[in-house]
Amino acid sequence: MATDTLDNRTGTGVAPGLRRLLLDNGALSALVVLVAALALLSGDFLTTQNLLNVGVQAAVTAILAFGVTFVIVSAGIDLSVGSVAALSATVLAWSATSEGVPVWLAVLLAVATGIACGLVNGVLVSYGKLPPFIATLAMLSVGRGLSLVISQGSPIAFPGSVSHLGDTLGGWLPVPVLVMIAAGLLTALVLSRTYTGRSMYAIGGNEEAARLSGLRVKRQKLVIYALSGLFAAVAGIVLASRLASAQPQAAQGYELDAIAAVVIGGASLSGGVGKASGTLIGALILAVLRNGLNLLSVSAFWQQVVIGVVIALAVLLDTLRRKSDVTPGATGGAAGAGRKGPGARKLAVAAVCLAAVIGAGYLLNPGSSGSGTTKLGMSLSTLNNPFFVQMKAGAQAEAKAEGIDLTVTDAQNDASQQANQIENFTSSGMKSIIVNPVDSDAVGPAVRGANKADVPVIAADRGVNKAETATLVASDNAAGGRLAARTLAEKLGGKGRIVVLQGTAGTSVSRERGAGFTEGLKAYPGIEVVASQPADFDRTKGLDVMTNLLQSHPDVTGVFAENDEMALGAVKALGGRAGSAVAVVGFDGTPDAIKAVGAGSLYASVAQQPGELGRIAVRNAVLAIRGKKPDSAVKVPVKVVTRENAAAFS
Repeated sequence: MATDTLDNRTGTGVAPGLRRLLLDNGALSALVVLVAALALLSGDFLTTQNLLNVGVQAAVTAILAFGVTFVIVSAGIDLSVGSVAALSATVLAWSATSEGVPVWLAVLLAVATGIACGLVNGVLVSYGKLPPFIATLAMLSVGRGLSLVISQGSPIAFPGSVSHLGDTLGGWLPVPVLVMIAAGLLTALVLSRTYTGRSMYAIGGNEEAARLSGLRVKRQKLVIYALSGLFAAVAGIVLASRLASAQPQAAQGYELDAIAAVVIGGASLSGGVGKASGTLIGALILAVLRNGLNLLSVSAFWQQVVIGVVIALAVLLDTLRRKSDVTPGATGGAAGAGRKGPGARKLAVAAVCLAAVIGAGYLLNPGSSGSGTTKLGMSLSTLNNPFFVQMKAGAQAEAKAEGIDLTVTDAQNDASQQANQIENFTSSGMKSIIVNPVDSDAVGPAVRGANKADVPVIAADRGVNKAETATLVASDNAAGGRLAARTLAEKLGGKGRIVVLQGTAGTSVSRERGAGFTEGLKAYPGIEVVASQPADFDRTKGLDVMTNLLQSHPDVTGVFAENDEMALGAVKALGGRAGSAVAVVGFDGTPDAIKAVGAGSLYASVAQQPGELGRIAVRNAVLAIRGKKPDSAVKVPVKVVTRENAAAFS
C-alpha cells in the first residue's frame, strides 16, 4: 500500500499527468502524433482556417458515428446510416420545395424519417430475429432506393433557411462544428446519465444476463436503433446544408467511416465498451488524415493506403494499451516497475508511428513545403474512369511545361468530399483551383469560399452553379448526346428498338448527356427506347445490366451508353451480335473504346479529347494566376469516332 501510494505521488504533476492521459487513450495519442507530424510536414496545417476546415469535414462523420456508438456499445451494427442520412435530406428538400410544405414541418418530417428507419431496423433485429448486419444492410438498400425514387435521381435545391446550418457564425465559426459538439454532448449525456445508456452497456456486455435481470431488451433495442436513425437524419441535414442541395447519392460509404471512427475511438465491436469522446477523436483522426494528405499533395491512390495503415496503427496502439492494463503484476515496488515496462513500450510504438508518418510524408511528397513554386489544385470527380485519367495526364503534362506544382485529388464521385478538397486547396495557398464537379450545384458553396479568398477557379468538363468561375473549359455534353442520337439513328436507318445505359444517378454529366440524346431522338420517331437503366459509368455494371435487359428485350437493335466503359460492358454482353446485329454507341473516346471501334464491335464513340481538355484547363488557370482574364468559356470540340476515322484517334 505504501509503495503504491508513493508511486501515485511521484506520478503527479502536469507532465506525468499528460503522459498518463496519452498512454491511457490510444486514439488520443494517435491524434496527437498525426497533428504533430502534419504540423512538421506542412506549414499550412496549423492555420486557423485549416483547423476550422478539419472541424467542418469531421462534423458529418462524427454525428453519424455518435448514433452508431449507441448501436456498437449494445453489440450491434448499423450499416444504413449513410443511406438514411441521404433519404432524410431528400425528404426535407422534396417536401419543402416540390410539395410546398412549411420548412419547419419539412424538418420534422426529415427527422421523423430517420427515426422511422431506425425503428424498422430495431423491429427487424428485436422481433424479426434478423442479425443486425442483415437488417441494416437491407435498410441501406431501401433507404438509398427511396432517396432516388423521391428525387428521380436528380439533386433537389435545399431551402435557404435550413442551408444556414452549413454557414458560419460571425464569418468564422462553422455551424456544422457547433452541431457536432451539441450531438457529442447529447451522446455523452445519454450514455452516462440515462437508463437507456446504462441499458446499452448491459446489453452489450451480456444480453442474456441483462434480460434475466429484468431489462426489457427488445424495447431498449428499438430505442437504440431509433437514436441511430435520429442522428443519421441530423447528419444528412447538415451535409445537405453544406452542399445547398439534397443529393440522392450523398453519404455513400459514410457508414464505414462512422463505424471506423467508433472503433478507433476505443469501442469494442463485441459490445459493452465505448464513449462519446472516443468517437469524436476517431472522427477527427479520419478528418485530419484526409486534410493533411491533401495538403501534402499525396497521390489520391496512395491516400487510401496511408489512411488504412494509420487506422490500423491507431487501433493497434489502443489494443496494446488494453493488454498492458490487464497484465498481472506483483504488488508493491514490483508492480510499480511492471507498469513502467508497458508504458515504455507504448511510447516506443507512438514514436514508431510518428516516424512512419513523417517518413511516408517525405517519401510520398518530397520537398512539398517551401519549394517556392506556384501551386495549382485540381479536384476531379473520379479517377476510376479512363476519361478522367487522361484529363489528369493532360493537365500534368501542361503543368510540367509551365513549371507549375499541380496537386490532383480524387473526389470519388462524392460531392461532399469534393467540397472538402476545394476548402483544403483554398486554405493551403493554392494560386488557382481547377474543379471537375461531381455535381454543378453541390460544388457551388465551396467555390464561393474560394471566390471570397480571391482564388480563381477554373471549371473543367462541367460548369459550376451559383458561384463565379474564371472560365469553363468543357465539351458540350448535351450537344454530344444529340450527336450520339443522330449517329445511332442513321446507322439504324431511322427505325429500331434501343436500350439506354445511364450513368450515376444524380450526376450532372449523366443528366446532360441523357437529355441531349432524348432531344436528338425526337427527330427520329421510328426509334423506340425500350429500356433505360443506370449502370453507374462502370464496365462491369454495364455488362450485368445489359445481360439482364437482353432477357426481356432480345430483339434490340441499338444501344446508347452514356460513357465508353458501360458501352464496352454492353459489347461483352452482346457477344457476337455487337457490331453486326446490334449497333452500340458510347461516349468519351477512351483508348479501349477506340480500339473496339476499330475492331468493329463498338459502332461509334463521341470523343471528347480529355487530354486536351486537361491541358487547356491548366493553360487558363495559369492565365488567371498571372492576372490575365481568360475567355469565359472554352469549348473543346467533340467528334464522332467510327471505323473509318478510328486510326486517326488512336
